Amino acid sequence: MTTRRCVCPGSFDPVTLGHVDVVVRAAALFDEVLVAVMHNPAKQGTFPVEQRLEFVRESLPQEVTPVVRVEAYAERLLVDVCQEVGAQAVVKGLRGGTDFTYELPMALMNRHLTGVETVFLPGDPALEHVSSSLVKEVHRLGGDVSALVPAPVLRALGQI
Repeated sequence: MTTRRCVCPGSFDPVTLGHVDVVVRAAALFDEVLVAVMHNPAKQGTFPVEQRLEFVRESLPQEVTPVVRVEAYAERLLVDVCQEVGAQAVVKGLRGGTDFTYELPMALMNRHLTGVETVFLPGDPALEHVSSSLVKEVHRLGGDVSALVPAPVLRALGQI
């Protein structure tokens, strides 16, 4: 029997509750989930890559940790990561139509390049407005992001 493996890619700068929701749901659909923290070393993120990896690891519920692995990848095509780990699919969360419009061309290109399929999971409607960039902006301007990000991120932001 073939192991069903997927990759959940993103910058996760920082990880949000929406990201965690998608990873947990992917873990229910696949035997193994790789959370691929994709980054460009030439760009300065808000949080260092090692800290992003820890945020993701610490934010996942214990029931999914046996099937979820979190690793960083720099300057790589997502399809190359998928081939390297033997993933049959990419799993992406969609908050709405704008996300679909942005993600569809990438999904089609990934399938064109290597045949890897993309599975779109509709996001939790309660988190439809949440993105890493909005979290950073709201926090920067003094807003409360406690309902948007997991506890490890809140601690790093000084909100716990």
